[in-house]
Amino acid sequence: MSLNEEALVYHSQTRVGKIEISPTKPCLTQRDLSLAYTPGVAVPCLEISKDPEAVYRYTAKGNLVAVISNCTAVLGLGDIGPMAGKPVMEGKGVLFKRFADVDVFDLELNTKDPDEIIRTCIELEPTFGGINLEDIAAPDCFYIEETLKRELSIPVFHDDQHGTAIISGAALINACELTGKKLKDIRVVFNGAGAAGIACAKFYTTLGVSHKHIVMCDSRGVIYEGREDLDPESLYYNKYKVEFARRTDVRTLTEAMENADVFVGISVGNCVTQNMIRSMADNPIVFAMANPIPEISYEEAKSARSDVVIATGRSDYPNQVNNVLGFPFIFRGALDVRASTINEEMKLAAAKALANLAKENVPEIVCRAYGVEKIEFGRDYLIPKPFDPRVLLWEASAVAEAACETGVARHPIKDFAAYRETLKQHLKHSEGMMQHIIH
Repeated sequence: MSLNEEALVYHSQTRVGKIEISPTKPCLTQRDLSLAYTPGVAVPCLEISKDPEAVYRYTAKGNLVAVISNCTAVLGLGDIGPMAGKPVMEGKGVLFKRFADVDVFDLELNTKDPDEIIRTCIELEPTFGGINLEDIAAPDCFYIEETLKRELSIPVFHDDQHGTAIISGAALINACELTGKKLKDIRVVFNGAGAAGIACAKFYTTLGVSHKHIVMCDSRGVIYEGREDLDPESLYYNKYKVEFARRTDVRTLTEAMENADVFVGISVGNCVTQNMIRSMADNPIVFAMANPIPEISYEEAKSARSDVVIATGRSDYPNQVNNVLGFPFIFRGALDVRASTINEEMKLAAAKALANLAKENVPEIVCRAYGVEKIEFGRDYLIPKPFDPRVLLWEASAVAEAACETGVARHPIKDFAAYRETLKQHLKHSEGMMQHIIH
């Protein structure tokens, strides 16, 4: 059976789709029914009407995330529409549940009007503990997230932007450590100025990369001061690119990569040549994250430079930059403290937690899942593996702690040792899944 045939069977067999709703309370007797619905349900309703915060005590709101998309920028597929994008959003729900025990409703919206999406999310706030925006085309995604973060009192997170930024940021921290480079000194070239590219560039400056050392390219080449489409009067004006316009004579990606320390690709496959890699500085760091075809293949990059450190978005090569290392655990930590937002400090805490975890001894169960005897920190292991169950413990607690320290936690945790013990209950679930995968 081919992969295409297997995928169709997978999504259509038994109960179609990938998610379902399952009750958490018994409903087997008349007494159960009277508690679940009328007349018993009126009691928590009245309690919540007196104290809105009681909604977290009597309903699933505190563990419920909305995955919201209009499916205008589905990875590798583009603008395929809300119905065609639904399998992707259901898949997101599966990852939330399996990796961090977070429940999800996927909501595909039949609109390309960003203001309609914003209005819908605002109206849905009473239902959800957080909102994960997904696969919404730039620049609308920036405007939508910025507005919702301002208007809502629950966490809003656009994974296409910040997930990639956090995971690749963790890889960057460790790649610089291994190659002896300092974040404040490195020259970074981006290819791709969409949601992920711009978010990564911004986040790298949070990590310590100098803004003036970043050169960003899009499909038209280097984004430089004075470029016609950066004029506010231009039909193609994009204010989010202006921040990274450079005063430079460099015009092409090839020119930009000369003597660069880092290349970050979030663009299209096969746009980087071996000569471009050879032109980079010593110990070049290459994040070729276009998927499924990287900007340059792992083999070509290694053949061009023996000292290259490379990460891709693919699972069949070392250093996979996979967003599943981020969003489930970030929301787990944010939900557990009832955070009003996901701020930069929480994102930074997530990246540092991942970078630090990669330096720890890797358990045998993880090595077995990947069919190897040993995994250890180094050029081919910059960030933890997606199926490492310890990620939940490290990252969720780091995010929750950062939320408490920055004052955005409405239900702050006082005893983090005890909190980590509660996370271990989720960890047992992940370890059980790992055993299933190994078998």
